[in-house]
Amino acid sequence: MSYVSPSALTAEQINQNDLREQLQLLAEHQKQEFLNHHPVTDLVLSRSEYMDELLLRLWQHFEFHQLPHISLVAVGGYGRGELHPLSDIDILVVSQKALPESLGQRVSEFITLLWDLRLEVGHAVRTIDQCAEIGREDLTVATNLQEARLLCGCEKTFNALNKVILSDSFWPSDVFYKAKIDEQKTRHSRYHDTTYNLEPDIKSSPGGLRDIHTLSWVARRHFGATSLREMSQYGFLTDAEYRELVECQDFLWRVRFALHIDLRRYDNRLTFAHQSNVAEHLGYVGEGNRGVEMMMKEFYRTLRRVAELNKMLLKLFDQAIINKGEIAPAEIISNDFQRRGHLIEARKPALFQARPETILDMFIHIANDSTIEGVAPATLRQLRTARRRLNKFLHTIPEAREKFMELVRHPNALHKAFSLMHKLGVLAAYLPQWSQIVGQMQFDLFHVYTVDEHSIRLLKQINSFSYAKNRDKHPICCEVYPKIQKKDLLILAAIFHDIGKGRGGDHSEIGAVEAYEFCIEHGLSKPEAKLVSWLVQNHLLMSVTAQRRDIYDPDVITEFAKKVRDEEYLEYLVCLTVADICATNPELWNSWKRTLLAELFHSTQRALRRGLENPVDVRERIRHNQQMASAQLRKEGFTARQIEVLWQRFKADYFLRHTHQQIAWHSQHLLTQEDPSHPLVLISKKPSRGGTEVFVYCKDQPALFATVVAELDRRNLNVHDAQIMLSKDGFVLDTFMVLDQNSQPIEEPRHEAIIKHLTHVLSDGRPTKLKVRRAPRNLKHFNVKTRVDFIPTKSQKKTLVEFVALDTPGLLAKVGATFADSKVNIHAAKITTIGERAEDLFIITSETGGRLSEEEQTELRIRLTESVDELSPS
Repeated sequence: MSYVSPSALTAEQINQNDLREQLQLLAEHQKQEFLNHHPVTDLVLSRSEYMDELLLRLWQHFEFHQLPHISLVAVGGYGRGELHPLSDIDILVVSQKALPESLGQRVSEFITLLWDLRLEVGHAVRTIDQCAEIGREDLTVATNLQEARLLCGCEKTFNALNKVILSDSFWPSDVFYKAKIDEQKTRHSRYHDTTYNLEPDIKSSPGGLRDIHTLSWVARRHFGATSLREMSQYGFLTDAEYRELVECQDFLWRVRFALHIDLRRYDNRLTFAHQSNVAEHLGYVGEGNRGVEMMMKEFYRTLRRVAELNKMLLKLFDQAIINKGEIAPAEIISNDFQRRGHLIEARKPALFQARPETILDMFIHIANDSTIEGVAPATLRQLRTARRRLNKFLHTIPEAREKFMELVRHPNALHKAFSLMHKLGVLAAYLPQWSQIVGQMQFDLFHVYTVDEHSIRLLKQINSFSYAKNRDKHPICCEVYPKIQKKDLLILAAIFHDIGKGRGGDHSEIGAVEAYEFCIEHGLSKPEAKLVSWLVQNHLLMSVTAQRRDIYDPDVITEFAKKVRDEEYLEYLVCLTVADICATNPELWNSWKRTLLAELFHSTQRALRRGLENPVDVRERIRHNQQMASAQLRKEGFTARQIEVLWQRFKADYFLRHTHQQIAWHSQHLLTQEDPSHPLVLISKKPSRGGTEVFVYCKDQPALFATVVAELDRRNLNVHDAQIMLSKDGFVLDTFMVLDQNSQPIEEPRHEAIIKHLTHVLSDGRPTKLKVRRAPRNLKHFNVKTRVDFIPTKSQKKTLVEFVALDTPGLLAKVGATFADSKVNIHAAKITTIGERAEDLFIITSETGGRLSEEEQTELRIRLTESVDELSPS
């Protein structure tokens, strides 16, 4: 059954059910046409035309056509005649005078029917004077009114409205231009000023449809141009650029149409949940994520092209509207370049085609002069042409290699030059490997940017270590980075650290080989090339060790120090590691990670200075901690005998794995405890190691770890680290490092309630029931296979188990309960969440003590996998 034109509907068919059926038939017809590769432009315009007919038919049905001086007007995107399947239908009922109450009621019934048809209707009922008044105050209203189109009703009223809208006093073009520029900057900032977000917005991301609309709005306001074609007739767009914008708009429309037929509610975000279906609708197919990767690369390429044209044309508009066509005087910089105002300009029309290496000269000038804000429109146009006509990569030109290394060694290049080189496609034109990672997707919740954008942000992050204002956030890096003699080696490592992604195999190994070859090709010595290559190959080593290994174990530090080899390598590595974490996700860096990396850095530094042939004296560290803690306790009035009696109950490991401040804090409360058999729960008032320390002391009981983590989970608290100790007389001394849902230490007002609840469950002696919480919807689109690996260790006493799984709510509590059911003792836990993945390390022993046998390991692996997979969202 096919839909019929609204004009053909009988009076009896003008009812909610019949009209809703017709709209559903229209939607199904358009979906099939789209999947059969019908031009999207036709579908978007024909949907708008159908709505025109429907609204006209309803207008007549409500007998508004018999009323003088009232008009129905389409505004916004509908005014442009562009409607996607879920687009808002923005309409304005406009009259010359305020409507009487009876007529207002009929208009309300008209709008209500549209809502009942499940149409997304944006509406307003206003007089011409009200439109003028509100439009002058509200930029969005003014913009929508610019695109007003008469649907039906009084033409005289509409013309009077148009006269107001088009008058110079309504929104002078220079004021309108500045307002739209500010609006665009604000919108772009919401998307971190990049086109390369992993879940971009088709409409609002930089380079999205809104950037095309902005060009149209400004051109319409100043020149009266009502289309992209008319803009080209005013000389602002070349024919090639006009065709390019139309091509880009067509692609973005196809992506948006494909998304809308996949959704129930209006949205323009291309989320992980919908990327696969959209890619399939558009004909992108392949193994695994290959179809999505191909679609997204084309999508990002389109956004970049739109962003370039938007930037170039707005600068031309700026000259025409703000400067009234007057050109700023030129200030000569060199034989090839000059500056006009804050923009750099090539002095010859075909400079880049004649000598491509001069492209890099332009960025050296930008690095030399921080007041240069961008590239002049004509030069940008020349660069785009030259870039597309290159028949070889720039790095093959010896002069270009020299200039590139000059940029790498330039103290100001990281501030602006490299990011601009990336935005303008110059890095991709220089380095073939970089061109392969442009728009390369990363399918996880850990990263928020494509590989290339992440790498550029890493460079900016390294640059931030130069400024003292960032010392509180990055104390080690801000101390180390300014002292590094060859910063260019760190920059090259940053450029290559992820360059092997998307090509199969270990990206660190691929990048290490290519980084070494690049360094030799660019004139670096072999030792320098080896350092860069080592940094690329090991750029994850420090973060993995800090977050997923027991860095309080001297053997772990010794093993890490052996891999790092010397202090120079350590200083390079810590800067690369911190910058890498911060550039991955703006929300990722916190005081907890800062503390872990600082402890690993200082412990390794001490080991390297002491010499790896002189391992740390464990007994000396224990004595030091006891002496410092004892002195602190004696100041509080405790006697040496009291302290000695208490400490005789504790094993040596307790004094090794806690600081003297922790030992003194625990001991003070234990020595003053009224009933030693009663559970004691302490919460640190000051953040410790970036989190809140929760200390639990009580008689050992079955499933104690599971009970505590389950109770903390019930309080929406996340455990990041745990030390599980047992005294000689059977009491536990457990320390949990905890953060709230925002990765912040627990606020003090919550402490009392947490202590009360923990004390209650420990006194009760029964395991806490797991709190069942629904997994976040976005987890359904990620497949993290549960993995349980037993790590080889020299110790015969303990077993190290590394556990990887989807980070579902209640995961740690479930794991703890499984350990308890398996009669496994937990001695320490390091909990790491990386996007949608939980990557945890547990130090465990068997029920009788000692390492787990192979049979026990196999049984535990099966039980953990089965219990955790029960939590996975279906």
